[in-house]
Amino acid sequence: MNNSCVILGAGHNGLAAACYLAKAGMKVTVLEKNLVYGGAAISAEVFAGVKARLSRYSYLVALMPKEIREELDIDLTLLSRNISSFTPGGNKGLLVERSPGEITRESFIEFTGSDEDFENWIKFYARVEKLAQIIAPTLLKPLLGKTEMKSLIDQVDANAYRDFFEQPIGKTIDENFISDTVKGIVLTDALIGTFTDGFDQELLGNRCFLYHLIGDGTGEWKVPKGGMGAVTDALYQKAVTLGVEVILDAEITAVEIGHDFVEVVYQEGKRLVADYAISNLAPSKLAQLRSSEYQKLQPDGSQVKMNLLLKKLPRLKSGHDPRQAFAGTFHINESLSEVRTAFAQAAKNQIPDVLPAEIYCHTLTDDSILSDGLKAAGYQTITLFGLMMKASLFDEDAKAKKKLVKKKYLNQINQFLLDDIKDCLANDANGELCVEIKIPQDIEASVGLPRGHIFHEDLKWPFAETLEEVGTWGTETDHPRLFMASSAAKRGGGVSAITGRNAAMALLQSRENSKI
Repeated sequence: MNNSCVILGAGHNGLAAACYLAKAGMKVTVLEKNLVYGGAAISAEVFAGVKARLSRYSYLVALMPKEIREELDIDLTLLSRNISSFTPGGNKGLLVERSPGEITRESFIEFTGSDEDFENWIKFYARVEKLAQIIAPTLLKPLLGKTEMKSLIDQVDANAYRDFFEQPIGKTIDENFISDTVKGIVLTDALIGTFTDGFDQELLGNRCFLYHLIGDGTGEWKVPKGGMGAVTDALYQKAVTLGVEVILDAEITAVEIGHDFVEVVYQEGKRLVADYAISNLAPSKLAQLRSSEYQKLQPDGSQVKMNLLLKKLPRLKSGHDPRQAFAGTFHINESLSEVRTAFAQAAKNQIPDVLPAEIYCHTLTDDSILSDGLKAAGYQTITLFGLMMKASLFDEDAKAKKKLVKKKYLNQINQFLLDDIKDCLANDANGELCVEIKIPQDIEASVGLPRGHIFHEDLKWPFAETLEEVGTWGTETDHPRLFMASSAAKRGGGVSAITGRNAAMALLQSRENSKI
């Protein structure tokens, strides 16, 4: 009857796919190895005895299209931040509003000595927004060919394809800005979860940059009210309401794809047979379950994630209000020269002398993740995302290196503070400081991201790269009964639900064609 589907993994993409298939009348079962659903998009009370639900891994939302939220009618609120970013430097600081105006202009003048890079900023991001408005609507449709995508882009900016798709994004940024610090701030969107300095000839940085700035046609990164777990809670509740069965603590041990069936073995020999399967797993893990060879070299994840709970926000040497400075993205040691030096050292398998990182405070936008008592006491949560921390740096002596890196990050934050960050940290019920650090190996162990790679693999271009791909959904595999909804699919990465939706669309289209 071609009316049943098993979904491998209850990450946000798997749950989104389940919703779409159930809406189409299919019988859907989701298998999840962990005791909780959500994959990397979860919230948790990280510190013993402390009622604060932190977004443990992923922490902001930009790529989830409004169309998906409306099509599934999910109960999810995304909040805007008034401040885009703050970058300290000595006794100064560069404050950038979400919609840059006179405050931002004056900050550029104070920080760089002129408003020239402010004008460059406005022009550059106006170009990026035009790209976003073109690319974002294509993400929920069958893949366009490269030539067709280039033609659409050329109509609004004759040089954009060259600047963003053909030459390294680092070169483009270097050509468009003057200040070393400003160049680095712009470049950081090309580095999140991607091991590059933005000048790589494979253009990995370009792909990462595009995905970070095209979301929903605006590129705005928003705060999920209630934390990242609210995103998957909304998808899970919708799935259950639609009749989807979600089985937790159901680790999959084998997957067999036959001519007209899929069989999945899970949880000590239990078997589930369905007509189709959608995988929310990393390709390397899926290949292992199918007893087939994984054809690619698995790239390293390249980030460290730290979660902190503060009794109070620290004061800044620059004199800026910490409630403004930490509300957006707080850049630390992310000038272009610092980023390139750190990359060169990490590429030689050395922990960089200076660690580029960025910080953000969820609770300045949404304090609903805190108990009433913590709110009243003025507590705040802090997330630190460290760049250039590739997995191979921690393959030996991981415990000692985690301790070293944690110390370095806290010391580096202190360069810009009047208050020692340790004096601002809360204590858990055991008297320990509320700091949690996750290296790539921890992320792999917890949520199954190979080598801690947050995109499963290096990001792909958001268009077809071969003639065979044109008109497909980018989620098809080597077998017509198996589809891929993971971050490694075309147009995957980030908490977007795009590949979940597109895998469901591809399956439903294939099912319809099989009836003809």
